[in-house]
Amino acid sequence: MDKVLVTGAGGYIGSVLVPKFLERGYRVKAVDRFFFGLDKLKPHENLEIIKEDVRLLKPELFRGVDYVVDLAAISNDPSGDRFREATWQINHEARVRTAKISKQMGVKRYILTSSCSVYGFQEDVVDENSLTNPLTTYAKANERAEQDVIPLSTKDFCVIVLRLATVFGYSPRMRFDLAINGMTYGAWKTGKLPLMRDGSQYRPFVHVEDVSEAIIRFCEFPLLEKINGQIFNVGGDELNYRIGELGEIVAKVVREKTGREVEIEWYGDPDKRSYRVSFKKIREVLGWQPLRKAEFGVAEIIEKLEAGILDKTLETITLEWYTQLERWHKIIKELELYGGILNINLAGRLYT
Repeated sequence: MDKVLVTGAGGYIGSVLVPKFLERGYRVKAVDRFFFGLDKLKPHENLEIIKEDVRLLKPELFRGVDYVVDLAAISNDPSGDRFREATWQINHEARVRTAKISKQMGVKRYILTSSCSVYGFQEDVVDENSLTNPLTTYAKANERAEQDVIPLSTKDFCVIVLRLATVFGYSPRMRFDLAINGMTYGAWKTGKLPLMRDGSQYRPFVHVEDVSEAIIRFCEFPLLEKINGQIFNVGGDELNYRIGELGEIVAKVVREKTGREVEIEWYGDPDKRSYRVSFKKIREVLGWQPLRKAEFGVAEIIEKLEAGILDKTLETITLEWYTQLERWHKIIKELELYGGILNINLAGRLYT
């Protein structure tokens, strides 16, 4: 039974990926701070939950591990810009350290999840050989991590970098700060869908289930010489959507699922920021391509919203949740005394 260590295991992708590994018979070490709760992963006999910060992982944690999937990250542009120092520490330095420890401890394969945001905005269709143009702290830290882990690859230590398109779809650790997910919630909740003019700009997308299945495929792919030390864009060519087209898809599915009208509201000046990504390499090397299009993701989210299984809360918006946690931490530190707030530890402290 192979063992995989997943960092960021309680996050948006991790809480979908870990159950898939378990279903395929892997033993899983799930490493996370679990900022969004320990309930995102269901107990399993082959699952070990490890609550730890990826900046401080100890080498013995990697003993006997066959694969490391490094998902842990400050996971979007607004959060990266708000928490710059932590983003560089986690998205760059901790990942490089994790890769080095993995190599030292005899791990077979190390998989780094990066982002297509490293391409920035470009006129031409970009592939893995195109010049990058990272524009944000999040994208720049991802690019530096890529640059520093790839040279670690050897014939005995396989390093793979996955540049993910913008992910969408339902996850136990739900995010409504991702484009398709947020558009779906807004259209369902208000009947209005604001889009920046003129809607001709492109963005690449991929479903969270497809990302998880691609990661497992990279763990199991037998031809190491074709993937070792390589970068792969993860998504599908047909999922390079124009924003206007995507808005129409969301509105159409919401109408079909709810019977309610959705109005697209255009605002602002035309957005010239646009980029399309080629996913030819992953298709030709692995024979893999995504199975789920935007319609599938929109429909599953609406079904769960309609059933009352899902709703937009503070913790479904990453930056708002991180900001709130920081605020609570400050308040608690100021108020805590004798190990508590109202309930305190009186042992040995009472005098007659």
